[in-house]
Order: sequence, then structure tokens, then C-alpha cells
Amino acid sequence: MVTQSNISKEIISELKTNDHINKAFQTTYLSNNIKIQLNCEGNSAYEKVSFPLKYGLFSRIETPDYIFEFNLNNEIKHAKSKTKAWIHPSEWLKRTIGNDWIYYSTGGYSGVFEALGEYYLPNLMYPTNSLIGGKPFEDNEIDTIVKNWHQIISQLPDKNMPDNFHQWFEAIRHHSPESLEKKAQMLFDISGSRVTVMPPDARHVDYNIIPLNITDGCLYKCQFCKVKNKKKFSIRSQQNINDQIIRLKQLYNKDIINYNALFLGEHDALNTPSNLILNAVRKAYHTFELHKSYMKGTYLFMFGSVDSLLNADKHLYKKLNDLNFKTFINIGLESYDQTTLNILGKPLSAKKVGQAFKKIQDINDTFINIEISCNFVMDETLPDSHYDTLMTLIRENINSPKPKGTIYLSPLKFGSPSRQVLYDFYKLKAQSRYPTFLYLIQRL
Repeated sequence: MVTQSNISKEIISELKTNDHINKAFQTTYLSNNIKIQLNCEGNSAYEKVSFPLKYGLFSRIETPDYIFEFNLNNEIKHAKSKTKAWIHPSEWLKRTIGNDWIYYSTGGYSGVFEALGEYYLPNLMYPTNSLIGGKPFEDNEIDTIVKNWHQIISQLPDKNMPDNFHQWFEAIRHHSPESLEKKAQMLFDISGSRVTVMPPDARHVDYNIIPLNITDGCLYKCQFCKVKNKKKFSIRSQQNINDQIIRLKQLYNKDIINYNALFLGEHDALNTPSNLILNAVRKAYHTFELHKSYMKGTYLFMFGSVDSLLNADKHLYKKLNDLNFKTFINIGLESYDQTTLNILGKPLSAKKVGQAFKKIQDINDTFINIEISCNFVMDETLPDSHYDTLMTLIRENINSPKPKGTIYLSPLKFGSPSRQVLYDFYKLKAQSRYPTFLYLIQRL
């Protein structure tokens, strides 16, 4: 039997012998001012820990003032300052494949973990619905790295380096901010649009996902929603999906071995014939060779709606459960109160929301490899009946705590942290019998 651990060893061995740039594994070059490490081994499993972890295979360059890390395509991935001006030594910057910079802060560790289920808080460069965190991108040291990292690297001396290090150095310089932005646009073009919101469960893989659109748009066009587009819901053809898969493999290139998670988009992939879902997943699994990923396990994420959940082929969940994936499906319920649903402009009845919540629990109790989470909104302007009915679902109708079926509470307002809403969240979390966290709206 070939295990994923053995496959990872084969990948590392191949990097040692075949890579035309990195001819030695974990090779280190030292000079007076810089240190270069090629093909560093990061953690091979995503973990919930209160100290910095880097995942996958990458290379690193360290100067007296900075640390920069690069993926297997020689594109910058992480950065931090070593100076006293840096906010915290355990915090760092991460660049996404969508070319956003994210600042990971500790936020006091315990407070962040209680709120998000993770020990680090992603601070984003764009408006979102976060109730916690500061404004790190206004910090001079962080701003310097975001704006000038390429210039800093380009000015480093590279004379008298061994050939393999010199070639690697030239490769990382080649990937300028402009070229990285162009590559991000290529990603959006493949999918047809940017992933404007990722499922909250994608936090389990630090949002490192490969996006594959099998649908466009959503069913409801809720009036309160700020992140979904206005496209009419439609289903992609199998040919379109296959074309995306081929182009995505080319785009992710060598670094695809650092990925083990697939996101089926766009906003309601569950509202799709089961055969198309299963065919897309199997095709992606084999084409991306996810079984050979350096990262352990394979993950599948998607969104669903109340109607798609209730109408889905009953055999779909069994078939998903039997795949080589840990599957997470996120359903937007928003409220169990009819008055609130009307305020939100969500064209659903509270009765149907209740039916969906019950089916979610039945699926979670039945299938070990599937977890369906659901979202509810939060805002100080919502009626008390919203919170009263929510409590009926997450506490009064259940006798003991549940390990699955995470409840995500999503603040309605963007860019307007509210102490009252944060207080309400902690109050609800303390009484909930399900894992309960804030939903931080994050794009790819």
C-alpha cells in the first residue's frame, strides 16, 4: 500500500535530484549579509497551535532586517521584519494566490481562538465584517514590506554565489509585483471571476484552496448580502469544468504539491446534479494529483443553500462520504425568525430554515467524512426574536454538546466593529451546544 507519507518522501527525493534550479535539498548558502535555504520542509499537516507554523515546501532568504519565503514557483509567499519596529516576533505577512497581503496577528491567542477557532487572526487589506483586530497595514514597517519587498530583494548582493543559488535568486527577482498581479488575474479569468468569499471552514487549511467553478451566481439574491454577485444562477458544462482543471494545473504549476484542498464554486455548488459534482471532484483529484500532495489529507469545500440542501439527491452525501476527502459544506441560514428573514430580504420561510437545520444535523450524525456548517447573521439592529429563535436551534432543541455542525455568526456590517455585537457573540457562544465561531469574510 502506498501511503501519503511515502508519496511525500518521493516528492522530496525528486526535488533533491531533478529540480533544475535547486540541485540540493535543504541546501544553505551563507554570506556576511544573507542566508538562503532552498527546499525547506514546513509542516505537512494543518494544526491548531499557538506558535508560528509554515506549511509545505518552500525556500527562504534572510537578511539582517527581513525574512522572505517563496513557494515552489519562486513567488513570494511570506515576509516579516526582524527589526524592533515589527509589531510582534510571532506575526507575519502572507501573500495569497489572489495577490492579497494578509497580516497574521496573535490577537492575544486565547481571544482569537475563542472567536475564530484559530490561534492567528487574518488581518485583511480590504473591508470585511471583522469584529476584532486592528489596522496593521497602517504600520510603517508592514507598509514598507508590502510596497517595497521586491526592491529590497533586488538590491541584495548576489556575486560569488554558487550557480544553483544564483539561478534561484534570479528566479525570485523575475516575479515582480506586476507579474504576480498578472498571474492573479489569470486565476480570475480561468474561473470567470474572483472568489469574493470563501467558505468559513476553509480556515482548516489556512484558506489554501484550488478554486473550481461548477456553477455561477446564487439562488436567492438576498438584499443584505455584500459579497455575492448579481449573476443569474447557472450550471457550468462538464467541458468548461475540464478546461478549468487543465488551466488551473498549469497555473499552480510546481507549487500544486503544496495544496490538498479543493473549493467548488461559486455560491451554491450544491445546487448541481450529483453526477456533475462527483465527476468534477474525481477529475480534479486525479489531475491535480492531490493524493501526492506534501500536505496530509484531502479537503473539499463548497457552499449550499437551504433549497439545494433539502433537494439534493439523498445518495449524494453517501457518495461524497466515500470519496478521498474530508468534505465541508456551508449553508447560509441567516435566521430562524420570519421577521428577520423579511428584513434581510431572504426569500425563505422560517419553517424551511428549521427543516434545513434538522437535515444538517442528520447528515452530520450519519456521515463521518462530511460536516455541514451553517451561518446566522448578527447585528444590534435585529429584533430580539432573531436571537430567541436562534437559541431554540442551538441550545433548547438539543440536550448535549455536539462536536460537529459548526455555527458561524456573521456580522452584517463591514468595517464597523461593534462592542455590542462582539458581546452578543460571546454570550451566544457560551450558551450554544455546537462549536460556534465568528465568520470572517475572506476572498481568494
